[in-house]
Amino acid sequence: MLIKIAKPSDLHESDVTPESIYLSRRRFMGGMAGLGAGLALSGNVHANADYSDVPDGDAPPWLKEKISDTQWRAITPSNPEKDKIAPFDDASGYNNFFEFGTDKGDPARYAGSLETQPWSVVIDGEVNNGGRFALEDIAKPSQFEERIYRLRCVEAWSMVIPWLGIPLADIIKRADPTSKAKYVRFETLVDPEQMRGQRSSFSIIDWPYVEGLRLDEAMHPLTIMAMGMYGRELPNQNGAPLRLVVPWKYGFKSIKSIVRISLTEEQPVNSWQKIASDEYGFYANVNPKVDHPRWSQATERRLPNSLFSPNTIETRMFNGYEDEVAELYAGMDLRKHY
Repeated sequence: MLIKIAKPSDLHESDVTPESIYLSRRRFMGGMAGLGAGLALSGNVHANADYSDVPDGDAPPWLKEKISDTQWRAITPSNPEKDKIAPFDDASGYNNFFEFGTDKGDPARYAGSLETQPWSVVIDGEVNNGGRFALEDIAKPSQFEERIYRLRCVEAWSMVIPWLGIPLADIIKRADPTSKAKYVRFETLVDPEQMRGQRSSFSIIDWPYVEGLRLDEAMHPLTIMAMGMYGRELPNQNGAPLRLVVPWKYGFKSIKSIVRISLTEEQPVNSWQKIASDEYGFYANVNPKVDHPRWSQATERRLPNSLFSPNTIETRMFNGYEDEVAELYAGMDLRKHY
């Protein structure tokens, strides 16, 4: 059954292996049986999207097949006057990915050294169907979807990006969580030879980079695992080959180049929370009423912009996804649980 979800605030389309891995693959892909229908929304993926200026990537054959078979465009809340898709050069050239350096241009400059094929992900913790899985085996049972989402950085800049990927809920359901699973913990690759930022003596991050979600946040239909953007695979600097996208949270929650997904009973301590807990909390929900200790969160700079055209807009609660996700936090003090 396909379920259309439409709201008055919708974004208009015009805006727009080893034996151990083999055995794990058979268990994991078999776990799809009996799953209920997920989120599916109408519109052909390329019907109104112009990616003619996007450079060709180098996706492996299985990923090219998944991208070409993408059938559904997810409709997201929008301000049609402001929520224009960012040019690919901006989305791929202005990034935070400290594994490759702290300057916004460092990821695009240095991430080409990262080998993303082949890639595998460990799924473990409070699950009945864990193991190490090749990325293609994680992706193949699910229908690829395109999601046009806002990305709001805690640094008060933002973009609108068309992602390609699968619901995180698909992966979690196939892993078959135990009754003790309450949170999902993610880890980024640690490989100092490929990731120059991890070799730096000035790094303040205790690698690996770690992020986490509450289980109900991870299972929410807006939460996806992205493997592509702009109709092609993810560039390395954007978190290839697998990154989390949680559009109602600040961008640092969307962990890149994921190699481990663990279901846990205890709330994980995230990397930035560990570095500065007074500035970066576990939830990291976009909230214009709760400022960062060193700057306001009431407005944001929508990219692309310039000195003479700053393109400043008001920040919306939950990044504009309040209708979809506010119920997850009913009764919570969002100043305390920031």
